[in-house]
Amino acid sequence: MKILVAGWFSFEQMGASAGDLLARDLVCQWLKDAGHSYDIAVMAPFTDGITWSDTSPDEYAALIFVCGPFGNGPPLTEFFKHFERVPLIGVNLTMLQDLSEWNPFEMLFERDSSVTARPDLVFLTEQKRVPVAGLILVHAQKEYGDRAMHQIAGEALQRLIDVHELAVVPIDTRLDQNETGLRTPAEVESLIARMDVVITTRLHGMVMALKNGVPALVVDPIAGGAKIMRQARAIDWPMAFSADTLSEEGLREALGFCLSSAGKTRALQTREMAREKLRGVRDQFLTGLRELIRLEA
Repeated sequence: MKILVAGWFSFEQMGASAGDLLARDLVCQWLKDAGHSYDIAVMAPFTDGITWSDTSPDEYAALIFVCGPFGNGPPLTEFFKHFERVPLIGVNLTMLQDLSEWNPFEMLFERDSSVTARPDLVFLTEQKRVPVAGLILVHAQKEYGDRAMHQIAGEALQRLIDVHELAVVPIDTRLDQNETGLRTPAEVESLIARMDVVITTRLHGMVMALKNGVPALVVDPIAGGAKIMRQARAIDWPMAFSADTLSEEGLREALGFCLSSAGKTRALQTREMAREKLRGVRDQFLTGLRELIRLEA
């Protein structure tokens, strides 16, 4: 007989968190290691299991409820009734009522209760790391005309993100009204500097990424390219495209390059080359300013 693993991921709109799923997967691994077969009860948007209300309770030797706060009331009332003949085990739960008043479990390994407290099981989990991508998109700018190209660029980048496992961090570089709660250039750049890659349609998204050695996948949202493409050519950064020449394959290859060690090396080289090209600008500026003031006088 199988074991059914359930939790708040088994019910709609019950706030199942990443921690809930990590604890669930750890318990499932324990069961697998011990040779037990199991089902996982899930509800939309999760799809990696079955619907508990469609099950026959007689199929299961035990039911394990994993992770989260746990109290007597809906939606658990119907759930308990459905599985009333199945032994119930609680794992990594916060028991909301005193155990002397209510404890429906044959076995309970709680996270905390009126009796004890333990470290959360997530401490025992191992999880792969995925790239962290800063997403910096420009709003349509009337001075550059075609708003449709902005939409094409944004949608192409969204499709790229959708087919890759990335931790996407929206970053707004605009500071007069910032949509991501950033207030100063230091806050914006500090966030960009911590990314593994920046995906952007903004010139300064590209510049601040490369300045900090972060590879940038860049799309100029203007047909034929405008200031972004001119800047990319000026600094010899190859992962820049104009919106009217995009291809899905080209974007995938560009993202792969940006996430590679070669991409990181190229970003650092681009930074140093850009700085070298700007080496004399300060002195030229100040010399020109002094000459202008002298002539005016």
